Amino acid sequence: MGAGRVIPPEVHPMRFLTPLTLLSLLLVPAVQAQTTVPIPAATTAQATTPATPAQVSYRDAAQAAAQARTLAEQARAQYPAGSASIDQTLWRQAAEAAEAAVRLEPGNSEYLALRADIYTTTGFWSRALSSWQVYFAAAGTQATPQARAAAGQVYYNLAYAAYTRQDLPGAAQLLDECLNVAPEDAQCAAWAGRVALESGDPARAQTLYARAAQLNPQDRTASYFAQVSARASQYGAAATRAFSQAYADLDAGRKAEALRGFQAAAQQAPTFAEAWREAGRVALDLGDAQAAHTAYTALSRLPGATASDAYNLSLSAEGTQYTLQAAQLFRQGYNLYTASNRSGAETVFRQATQSSPSYAKAWSWLGRVQYEAGRYADAAQSYARAVELNPADSAAAHFLRLSRARL
Repeated sequence: MGAGRVIPPEVHPMRFLTPLTLLSLLLVPAVQAQTTVPIPAATTAQATTPATPAQVSYRDAAQAAAQARTLAEQARAQYPAGSASIDQTLWRQAAEAAEAAVRLEPGNSEYLALRADIYTTTGFWSRALSSWQVYFAAAGTQATPQARAAAGQVYYNLAYAAYTRQDLPGAAQLLDECLNVAPEDAQCAAWAGRVALESGDPARAQTLYARAAQLNPQDRTASYFAQVSARASQYGAAATRAFSQAYADLDAGRKAEALRGFQAAAQQAPTFAEAWREAGRVALDLGDAQAAHTAYTALSRLPGATASDAYNLSLSAEGTQYTLQAAQLFRQGYNLYTASNRSGAETVFRQATQSSPSYAKAWSWLGRVQYEAGRYADAAQSYARAVELNPADSAAAHFLRLSRARL
């Protein structure tokens, strides 16, 4: 799930309030009750320091809302993209003006949405959530798709924060609420599936992942985990939970933790092909040839092993003998050779021999490109090294004789 996702931190503590307490608080504006509210002096996108606001009265809610929109536009122009924070002067003043509009007309859904949108833009997730909840109560069936999408973003961020605190019930509740408010939110559906899977409810996880895949057909991860969830009964709850948590670690860039999680899942359920495959792939990324070889060896004994799995088994086997770097260089050189890039292949084959001087196959192929280039003295040296390391290599011995005969 994507993986590269950035969750902006909230700058204010989150509070979870009862509906009655929440409603009573939201009917009181965030700014102090007063007969005048601040309207800042004119600013420009080029200004570096906003002018000190003058204390004047708003004529009505419409004027306060217009001022909130103006301040929000100025904030977007003045502050770097992606940096919006309620602590920035213009954004704070925009929120204050929106609060004033809501105070003056508490039932106006347009002003409620304006306030909620400002808190959403600034990443003030808890205040944004309570503001959207009041908006939906006022707007009812007239709530706009844009408002639902924005509220989905808020629910997702709060749910993700709960997930990272390992509060799976809290995350599940927020994601369920997200799907009630924003039923088209594929991100909430996918994460609800992840939370269900890690909570030991694979049947619900399968339904949610399938929903996410339907909402976003480009999300191959959702389709993948829908299949994993469907087969969870084969593997058991512990193995499936370990696999999902490992995938979360991988998604967050914690590859070492992910490897351990995939290995744990595979050990708990030895027929869990996806766990072995992911363990092997992550081990290769980490340069751990032995762990990769263990994973791909186990995978090769299971139904459904692919040509790619066989390739990685061979790669990891050579990596355990000659170092993974040398084995990867050899394959890079071979790909260049088959693409008719003989010069590039020679360079990479030579790097493979330097990475692992005992790598007989790399020496043999280095000799081959040198022989085909007509550099028989160089070819003879490379083939001689290949034969010395592997006397059973009859092809290298044959071309060694031919190279020497052409000197």
